[in-house]
Amino acid sequence: MRKDKEDNIRFEIEFYENILKERPDFIEALKVLSELYTKSGMYKKGLQLDKRLVELLPYDSIVYYNLACSYSLIVDIDSALKAIKKAITLGYSDFAYMDKDPDLINLREDKRYEQIFSKNIDK
Repeated sequence: MRKDKEDNIRFEIEFYENILKERPDFIEALKVLSELYTKSGMYKKGLQLDKRLVELLPYDSIVYYNLACSYSLIVDIDSALKAIKKAITLGYSDFAYMDKDPDLINLREDKRYEQIFSKNIDK
């Protein structure tokens, strides 16, 4: 990553962290900061925010999808499978993207992923 881009991401992270100090349940700030953490390789921090978002938005398929991505990135495949199943149950249906999302590479390497994917792609 280029130095100026790294500096910009660090600035954005600090900006959103400061917002969350004042408003810890600000959903949009949580979403953006989680994405920034993931871009920066701070997967465990991103995971913590994704878990918080699931608490705040328990019926949001995208939030569960992002949670699955975070679990996949830290190679917690059982938790990633559980989260992706929940995302699908809640209506997530962009299987073409799911099958190429780089955040899910660890999950896709598990044979159980193919079972979930093939079962839902046939619908």
